[in-house]
Amino acid sequence: MAIWDELTGQDDAIAVFQAAASSPVGHAMVRSQATVLDQATDMPPADAAAAHAASGSMTHSWLITGPPGSGRSNLAFAFATALLSDGTPAGDIATRKQVDARTHPDLNVLGTTGVIIKRGDVREMVKLSHYSPSVSRYRVIVVEDADRMMEDTSNFLLKELEEPPERTVWILCAPSEADLLPTIRSRVRTVRLRVPSVDDVAELLKNRDGVDPELAERAARHAQSHIGMARRLATNEDARARRQETLMLALGIRGVSDAVMAAARMLEIAGADAKALTEETDAEEREHTLRSLGVAPGGTPPPGLRAQLRELEEDQKRRARRSLRDGIDRILVDLLSLYRDAMMLQLGSQSALVNIELRDELVALSKHTAPADTLAVMDAIAMARTRIGANVAPALALEAMLVSTVRKGT
Repeated sequence: MAIWDELTGQDDAIAVFQAAASSPVGHAMVRSQATVLDQATDMPPADAAAAHAASGSMTHSWLITGPPGSGRSNLAFAFATALLSDGTPAGDIATRKQVDARTHPDLNVLGTTGVIIKRGDVREMVKLSHYSPSVSRYRVIVVEDADRMMEDTSNFLLKELEEPPERTVWILCAPSEADLLPTIRSRVRTVRLRVPSVDDVAELLKNRDGVDPELAERAARHAQSHIGMARRLATNEDARARRQETLMLALGIRGVSDAVMAAARMLEIAGADAKALTEETDAEEREHTLRSLGVAPGGTPPPGLRAQLRELEEDQKRRARRSLRDGIDRILVDLLSLYRDAMMLQLGSQSALVNIELRDELVALSKHTAPADTLAVMDAIAMARTRIGANVAPALALEAMLVSTVRKGT
């Protein structure tokens, strides 16, 4: 597939980046930035593209915003591939393979293995940004989850965005502009993504991953158009089973003891999900590190190298903690979809249900409670997400949320 093919439902944004990538080096590299594409407005795509062309196609600093699963990172790396390629519109094959493997010599990626992006990591990226590109037109630095930078870290990056090297391009990704400091927002060109439709995501799964059309539609619907989660649900039977168990646990709560037991089980499910996501990656990372240090497979690392391995293990532990929190958040999002469906039935809405396979259970739930009670439970779920994001013990946050469903009679 071409580099842009996995960016379903983002035609306007793709047009902006294709125009920028085709600009000659140094042409229209504007340092005073402004938002050039806001897909939330009523501006027709043709007018948006014209406005963009009039403002200059290429700039040093970009910000890609959009809800989780909209394809922020995919778009960032597609744009990086286009900038680093030999001029082929879809990106030459060698460059695409290097970017996919994150091994291109002119590409640097700052991701988050922990809860926040550390100042030291940003400092290292800033240092690398001053190296001239070795084989490409640009040096490209992608910062995933830029919203995870603390204020002092953001201020450190701000100095670099004010006066970046001539052939360096920064691409930041975040859920929304509000997640970054105003001073950062004023120095980047923002491209906003929309949530792709269920049909668009299902079509992507069919074409890219060869998923059965019925399974693709169900996975896209259950993931609520989150591209990464839809792919996981479509290709991993265990992930589908864990999601189903989560919803049935919530529907089976009849008292406080049920709520406490369900919270414990949901925590176990989130842990199993996190382990499944990180276990294979951890093993590959350790093997790659040992090989790069000259240790044969199955060999014992010499004492002088154990410090590097301890550092790797600490990074993996931080990633596991973050993966667990993300897994709990996915469970809460699934629960929100359950009560959202109940609310739709209570209000007689014609909106499509997310969990249509549970229609009988949802009809029973909707008849048993009032819309105000369902809304109160949804508020409790939102509060649980906020509390877990603020480092409240996940078990306590889940218990408090599920007990609220008992109090509201749901």
